[in-house]
Amino acid sequence: MKAVAGTAPGGRLDAALESPIVGMSPWIIFSVLVGPGRFELAVGLALAVAVVLLIATRMRERGTSLKILEVSDVVFFAVLAAVGAAASPGTLQWLETYAGEISNLALAVIAFGSMAVRVPFTMQYGRERVGPEYWKSPEFLRINYVITGVWGAAFLVAAIAGGFGDLVLHNQDNLWTAWIIQIAAIVAALSFTEWYPQLVRSRTRTGEPPPPVRNLLIPLAGLIIPVGVVSLIFDAAASWFGVGLILIGVILARAINKDVGMERPSRGHPRRKRSSWRLR
Repeated sequence: MKAVAGTAPGGRLDAALESPIVGMSPWIIFSVLVGPGRFELAVGLALAVAVVLLIATRMRERGTSLKILEVSDVVFFAVLAAVGAAASPGTLQWLETYAGEISNLALAVIAFGSMAVRVPFTMQYGRERVGPEYWKSPEFLRINYVITGVWGAAFLVAAIAGGFGDLVLHNQDNLWTAWIIQIAAIVAALSFTEWYPQLVRSRTRTGEPPPPVRNLLIPLAGLIIPVGVVSLIFDAAASWFGVGLILIGVILARAINKDVGMERPSRGHPRRKRSSWRLR
């Protein structure tokens, strides 16, 4: 697809502002910081970043439309800040406990709601990266609907995991429900966002090979070893489980690296077909 943004000075800033990941940064800041006694700090910083992003987008030389995610950032955190400022100590404690689930559910509503009104939130960012002639193409529409749906599902998984930790386990800091599952869901969505457009293009363009499934799995495989180590350090599960995760991570890493190495042709020699197994 023909890119609109160039590589002139300021191109990096343009590229950042054209990424939905940057649009999610206020939510990431809020989720990381929020906790007992830190609600005001978390919502204040998230709101400040949301306003800065909105202003930066408006000040760009090239005119762009307001994005659903940008506006939702400002509105959500402004409302949350107002509620927190007027809340009683009991309400503030409730907000500190369930703020993570509230923010993840809000993001899921934004994702699925934008699909319902036929403007997937990733599409507004995608339009700034390709020419107008592609905006209504089936390929472009399919990519953005699917990716937006995957992000909505990731936010929903994160909300359910956090809610299970708070409401069922009564442990707001449970390593699995508060961190590992939620991080894995976001990493999976990030990986899919990079991998899926390549898959769609390979299906619609002759001569372009499909991306291997290992490209989708590598980021998740990279989490397995750290999760096993953290599980052992914090005694978050049985020792055999943590050790098993580390071994699985090592085996997957070796298999993926071996597969990549077998696909690289040797210097001075043409690539030959091999009958190796592949993570496809």
